[in-house]
Amino acid sequence: MARFSRIQVALEMEKTGMIPVFFHRDIEICKQVLKACYDGGVRVFEFTNRGDFAHEVFGELNKWVATELPEMILGIGSVIDPATTALYLQLGTNFIVSPILNPEMAKICNRRKVLWSPGCGTLSEINYAEELGAEICKIFPGSSVGGPSFVKNVKGPCPWTKLMPTGGVEPTEQNLGDWFGAGVTCVGMGSQLITKDIIAEGNYDALTEKVKQAFAILKQIRK
Repeated sequence: MARFSRIQVALEMEKTGMIPVFFHRDIEICKQVLKACYDGGVRVFEFTNRGDFAHEVFGELNKWVATELPEMILGIGSVIDPATTALYLQLGTNFIVSPILNPEMAKICNRRKVLWSPGCGTLSEINYAEELGAEICKIFPGSSVGGPSFVKNVKGPCPWTKLMPTGGVEPTEQNLGDWFGAGVTCVGMGSQLITKDIIAEGNYDALTEKVKQAFAILKQIRK
């Protein structure tokens, strides 16, 4: 069962503004990455369902987070079907993110009051997702569907809409300024934040520092 309600998750997503996105089959590396991000100020983290036995890694990781990083809200991403959704709910995921809009996933998540963030690429998809109960819609791939200008144009007729782009988001003042200036609620960030070099070198102190710098930028641009 999820440790955090969907309301708590949505509020924390909006409060922190940045959700790291990461997958690795080695659970020890995952622990190091989560700890480094946690030390940098991250409180919402998306582990992605992108490999054989990913659910087994997630299950163990979620137990570890509950005791070692108690304020961390760990969720799962890259889920595209209701069966996998149910599997991760049984493993205690606190939220589910999808690259697509699958209404059957909404039914399962809503029944357990777990936040569901579907991937949308048009205003019609966003409105349908909201009709199904989505509090925050993922814009994916963010840069390919129109970038910040897409967000700005959506927010014009639908100012209540809350969007989270993933793909094309970078931890720079220019990039984050463009996205948040357009009106996003938060952003998902993967390889631009948790780089291959950091993982290869095991330089987790550098990751913590990078996260802190990204949050400092967010604090400035969100004043």
